[in-house]
Amino acid sequence: MSAMALPSSGFRIALLALATVAFAPDTATIVVAGYLPAIASRQRAEKKSFTDGEIVDGFLKTAFGAEYHLAGRVDRIRKFDGPVRVFAESDRADRKAQLAKVVADIGKRVQHLDIAMIDSSEAANVRVKLVRDRDLFRTISSFYGAEKAREIRTSLDPQCLSGFRKNDNFEIEHSDVILTVDNGDFTFLDCAYEELLQSLGPINDTASVPWTMFNDNVSMGYFDVYDQYILNLLYDPRIKAGMTIHEVKAVLPDVLTDVRIWVKRVNELKE
Repeated sequence: MSAMALPSSGFRIALLALATVAFAPDTATIVVAGYLPAIASRQRAEKKSFTDGEIVDGFLKTAFGAEYHLAGRVDRIRKFDGPVRVFAESDRADRKAQLAKVVADIGKRVQHLDIAMIDSSEAANVRVKLVRDRDLFRTISSFYGAEKAREIRTSLDPQCLSGFRKNDNFEIEHSDVILTVDNGDFTFLDCAYEELLQSLGPINDTASVPWTMFNDNVSMGYFDVYDQYILNLLYDPRIKAGMTIHEVKAVLPDVLTDVRIWVKRVNELKE
């Protein structure tokens, strides 16, 4: 899974996290891409019941830290503090349509996140560049420079990439996502979900949590229940940009109680 960020005047860089492939369909994913057997099989086997400890462990491991750290502190919560507007740059109308449905699905499943597609790049704070696989390295070079691009390729060998720029209050000001369009529906949707979600803040990959798409060994292709817990915790108003782990742990029990109610309702879970 891949994710990253760049320095800009007055801002510190966030980081990177490598992107992989995955799949399995629920109703939302079927709407996005049609029936995909790889997605269907994963959803049939998906674990949907988690203890508080399992959810909190994954949240803390992905919301803090950075798989690939460029600059700035990574021991604080990083998130958007306002509406998220996504602009897609591509001549592939089919991929743009799939991306729009991914964005809508994320918006439906994260209670306190205002996210939507937009037609103007000037008004967007998330820019998604859709490129051919053969142009991926060249695109990364144009974003981050040739030297940093070589380092990224050597360290992560990404299939797709995302990163964000944060201000001194650890609020994400802008995210960039690079997705390849010619590796099939499964790969495209898997990358789109993971990179968009990581560009919202949970950018640290972890190999120790087996249920999250933010694990290089896990491929999902849809917005699974476990990661809905992570994003809903992150975007609860009581979890604020700049909080330390100690501060987050103090409010997590109450936040998790409310998040469980939401995730259960939006997914029609029986538990």
